[in-house]
Amino acid sequence: MVAEGVDSSNEQTPDSSVPESDSSSNTPSVTINTATSPAQRPTKETQDPNSKVTPFAAFGIRSFRFQWSADAMTTWGSEMETLILGWYILVATDSPFLVGLLGALRFSGTLTAPIVGVIADRMNRRLMLIFLRAGAGLSALSLLILAATDLIQPWHVFLIASISGILRPADNVLRQSLIADTVPRQLLMNASGLARTTQDTARIVGALLGATLLSRLGLGWAYVGVTMFYTLSVFFGLGIATVRSSNPVKHVNPLTEMKQGLRYMADSSVIKPLMFLAFLVNATAFPLTNGLLPVVARNVYGHDENGLAQMVAVFAIGALVGSMVMASIVNSRRPERFMMLTMVIWYVLILMFAQVDSNALGLALLALMGAAISFCMVSMSVVLMTFTKFEMRGRVMGIRMLAVYGLPMGLVIGGWLIEQYGVPRTITAYAAIGLTTVILSALKWPKLVTGFSAEERG
Repeated sequence: MVAEGVDSSNEQTPDSSVPESDSSSNTPSVTINTATSPAQRPTKETQDPNSKVTPFAAFGIRSFRFQWSADAMTTWGSEMETLILGWYILVATDSPFLVGLLGALRFSGTLTAPIVGVIADRMNRRLMLIFLRAGAGLSALSLLILAATDLIQPWHVFLIASISGILRPADNVLRQSLIADTVPRQLLMNASGLARTTQDTARIVGALLGATLLSRLGLGWAYVGVTMFYTLSVFFGLGIATVRSSNPVKHVNPLTEMKQGLRYMADSSVIKPLMFLAFLVNATAFPLTNGLLPVVARNVYGHDENGLAQMVAVFAIGALVGSMVMASIVNSRRPERFMMLTMVIWYVLILMFAQVDSNALGLALLALMGAAISFCMVSMSVVLMTFTKFEMRGRVMGIRMLAVYGLPMGLVIGGWLIEQYGVPRTITAYAAIGLTTVILSALKWPKLVTGFSAEERG
């Protein structure tokens, strides 16, 4: 790889992909050519690497359009499910700890993500993605049947959430790998920002639609919507490009391949600090908005499920604006520096949010928090995808998912701490620990702030 702004006309690297054009056949396929990088392809978006990228440039790639649609349907269904089940467990058990535990179970498969990454480097990633999303749809259908027959119990929810949690991390590994496979390097920031909007719009659609169906029609009808979204995701996934490498890859024992991935990451002065920071934000920043918000809505603001939906939607609108700004305006030559700045802002906003009980001020801070998260996480994804070779991408993304294990840990511990000490003290402690650690990380790895060299970038 080369640094942004460096001429790559003579570059030859296996970390490159050829985006599919609209003139492709009905069976989309992309060959990863080791002798030709995306920067060399005479496409509309990459003829001039220094030209301004339009806000929706990545949608010019057929595979990305289908993947965005498929990802949106999956994420919309998932967010509906998160809100519906979180509120159901809170009302049925009156336990913040169990709400946190439910959120943690959504990531129960995180430890298997490295194995998924190894498999993804051997198999067709598109077919794996479709298979996993069909499984998520079947899990939702099971809960739909239980709810419609009035047989549902909290233990059913925890059981099926555990099954869904096994599939979720693998889904994230595959969707990120496929974007990096099929989108040219010059469009990665744009594509990552647009891809992030699937999560942001899901918070809006999932929160408002889920709360409306739950409060007016009941749990069964709410799950009809969830199941429909998962089904549509499978159909859209059929249009994603099949990606293959032109380099013959010699596969060895899966455990050996995982060790190769770990060694590759350990040898990278760029990836190591990113992995640490990814774990940090999952453990100390994401629990507030990715599992504990129902507790905050009820215990601090006295909201019902509709008030919770309003909080989630406002947060998501801020995140959506942030993602669109990243896709259309921000084109940082040093995304790692921008990541660190916005991470600090994120933690400061959490500290402020923990001190207020005004609904208007809380909503404003949630919107700003959403934007800061988009800025930070899109930048982190771009750095990671840019620095990872194609043949190692599945393994790196799989091991990267281990960092997400910080979220279930943070949710379970946070739920228990809230029962003991209350919401404000718990959220304040999380934010203070996170902010202090970010500052110490900048001192340990100063290049996160000063920027990595051209050699480290490639």
